[in-house]
Amino acid sequence: MRRTTRFLMFTVAMLFSVVVMAQSTISGTIVEEGTNMPLPGANVVEKGTTNGVITDFDGNFTIKTKSSTGNLVISYVGYASKTTAFSGDKKFGNITLESNQLGLDEVVITATSFAIDRKTPVAVSTIKANEIELKLGTQEFPEILKSTPGVYATKTGGGYGDSRINLRGFSSENVAVMINGIPINDMENGSVYWSNWAGLSDVTSAMQVQRGLGASKVAVPSIGGTINIISKSSDAEKGGNIKMSTGNDGYQKYGMTLSTGLMDNGLAITASAAKISGDGYVDGLQFSGVNYFLNVSKVINDNHELSFNVIGAKQTHGQRFNTRTIAENRATEQGGKRFNPDWGYRNGQVENISYNFYHKPQISLNHDWTLSDDTYITSSLYASFGDGGGRRTQGSGKFTNDDYRLGASDQPIDFDRIVAENKANGALGSTDVFAASRNSHQWYGLLSTLKTDLKDNLILSAGIDSRYYLGKHWYEITDLMGGEYYLNPNSNDNNFNEALQVGDKYNRDYTGDVLKSGVFGQLEYTLNELSVFLSTAISNTQYSKSSYLDDSSNPNGNDSKKANFLGYSVKTGANYNLDDKNNVFANIGYFSKAPFLIGNVFIDKESVELNEDAINEKVFSAEIGYGFRTPRFNANVNIYRTSWLDKSVTARVLDPDNTGQYLEANIAGLDALHQGIELDFVYRITDKLKLNGMVSLGDWKWASDVEGEIFDQSGTSLREVTVNADGLKVNDAAQTTYALGLNYKTLEKSSIFLDYNFAGDIYSKFDITRSEDRMNTWKLPSYHLVDLGFNHGFVIGGLDATLSGKLNNIFNVEYIADAFDDGDQHTAAGAKVYYGAGRTFSFGLKIEF
Repeated sequence: MRRTTRFLMFTVAMLFSVVVMAQSTISGTIVEEGTNMPLPGANVVEKGTTNGVITDFDGNFTIKTKSSTGNLVISYVGYASKTTAFSGDKKFGNITLESNQLGLDEVVITATSFAIDRKTPVAVSTIKANEIELKLGTQEFPEILKSTPGVYATKTGGGYGDSRINLRGFSSENVAVMINGIPINDMENGSVYWSNWAGLSDVTSAMQVQRGLGASKVAVPSIGGTINIISKSSDAEKGGNIKMSTGNDGYQKYGMTLSTGLMDNGLAITASAAKISGDGYVDGLQFSGVNYFLNVSKVINDNHELSFNVIGAKQTHGQRFNTRTIAENRATEQGGKRFNPDWGYRNGQVENISYNFYHKPQISLNHDWTLSDDTYITSSLYASFGDGGGRRTQGSGKFTNDDYRLGASDQPIDFDRIVAENKANGALGSTDVFAASRNSHQWYGLLSTLKTDLKDNLILSAGIDSRYYLGKHWYEITDLMGGEYYLNPNSNDNNFNEALQVGDKYNRDYTGDVLKSGVFGQLEYTLNELSVFLSTAISNTQYSKSSYLDDSSNPNGNDSKKANFLGYSVKTGANYNLDDKNNVFANIGYFSKAPFLIGNVFIDKESVELNEDAINEKVFSAEIGYGFRTPRFNANVNIYRTSWLDKSVTARVLDPDNTGQYLEANIAGLDALHQGIELDFVYRITDKLKLNGMVSLGDWKWASDVEGEIFDQSGTSLREVTVNADGLKVNDAAQTTYALGLNYKTLEKSSIFLDYNFAGDIYSKFDITRSEDRMNTWKLPSYHLVDLGFNHGFVIGGLDATLSGKLNNIFNVEYIADAFDDGDQHTAAGAKVYYGAGRTFSFGLKIEF
């Protein structure tokens, strides 16, 4: 019996050894031949199986093979594939890939397609996933780009997700932001609301910023550039992680990501979810949210792959809406940086007069179809359904009256007093109530691109870009604050002075319809070291509105006529590799695009009357650049010049008849010139020490004077307004920025970093229609910020873990990040400001399994 037992144990051990020996662990680094530049996102697949991984942003990979011997097939877009044999465990070191095409490649749906260095003739910066994880901390997602040339990002009022970004002086309305190639800019006004995408940092595998014309293929181009965020998909490795982080002012975040990896049946599933909450750095800006992401990918065969994605963030957060002057902020007990006039206490609980609540999931189904070795089609069918809004106040002004604060003008609001007074009014109703500006939308789109090799050196790309959007907007009473009703204050409504209850609509109730459809095409030609592209697109944008508000200008509601704007674009560019180290590129383009629905198309936000003077905006842009590459030092220099012609602007101005109401001023035909020079570099001083930096010098000015009109809601022109803008500085973004960063690898899986950022030549935001005096707005003081952080990798319970920490603004610098000009003296005394955050911190732990 004992011999039998020993024999069985020996047999099991041998079988186990065979199983173990049948697998190998292979690692290496994929680099470009000649330059040894790492290739992020390269595919490494065990030949004859679906077992594969992709390289990280340093070109590194580790794969556990199913057999002890075999071949690895390594491929990357724009490079010749390579097959490498292996036997047993092996560390390959560098594996080089040779370029097989010098053509242009755009950021498309798949996670492995990037603008190719030394080949794509655009100014581009790629942010690594591990860099986002290392440096984000408690910052907003756009702030990770603050060391990118041409970028200015701030938290604005400081509310969770209320950050904004400018690129080369253009606000987010004129910067295309995409997730996996799908646009997320608001279809009515072009804005990007980052609170709706708060979970992106957890699932981003790459974020690429293409400045200027960019290389993305869509029918409706952007002016300032393109930000494309690529999420994880079937390339995710099997396993997952748990993340926990904490920070200043009650910041807490817990999350988990799970991935099956690519299974034998060709199916891969990645799911991620996180809960986030905190009190906010600014007083009274508490927030909470749930972020989620799901990707289900199926490799059907060698020719077809499907990918289903869902991403969203359901959140609510307090906001700081009202600004104050520098003197008013400094008069507060906390020095101004944290002061918020828009919150208080109600029944002992924090209450906000302004907060945001929204949920906007995006759902997409992507199909990659390889028709042949020379032809493929990638398509994305997507939908988004949003619902939420922002709190507003209505009434006699008690919420912002300093007499209704708990003791002094710099103290929280006494909401209990307002409630008590409303109750005491009895049958007279409430004097002050809470309302909400409600918004919901339905958005559907299709983006499909065909790419085929016509000849060995000639590639054709063509596709369609169609989007439909229906947005609903209304005001409703949400809280009577102790009163019995609230009298409708809108004198234009036919139900003026009607007693309103919670849920009743007033002042605004309309839908906006937007239909955009277009086609695009591109030819790429390569000859030795030269690559040239020519692309064009044509699109039509159709707007219409329906008003359901029963008022004096729209009895029983009304429907607008349809407004159509035909746009087009033409752009061309070339890159030439002088040798293995030096390359030059140039691009030039012209396009005509429709104005926004919330802007110049209608004479007023609430009106269905078309503005007959609305015209397309035109853009002419040109850029040249130079790149230098060695294994230790990389640098880029580019010079750009963008002329923005016939820009449409609107502004709300007081009724010239002194009725106390605000009216819309519609102005078209304003010109601006954005030009500048940008430099960025990375210097690997040693194998452990890396220095990176950038300098961005902009010269952005308005370039024309123009006249416009002020309308009432019925479409009647009340008076003309003259804009004396020629020569004035474009405001609301830093025209001069530079940055330096040091990263030192202390151990194999540990590093520390130090980042320095400068922002200067910032002019306060200004209502351009009030520029009668032809004077530049108040210029904000320049500021310098230093951030410090670390990460440390270790093993706990057999699992890889990473501990990270981040200290932002380590010297607690007091600085003004956003300012609004007084429109009169253009001085610091009259400007209303938002201070940037002082010293903040965060710590995080990630455990991988």
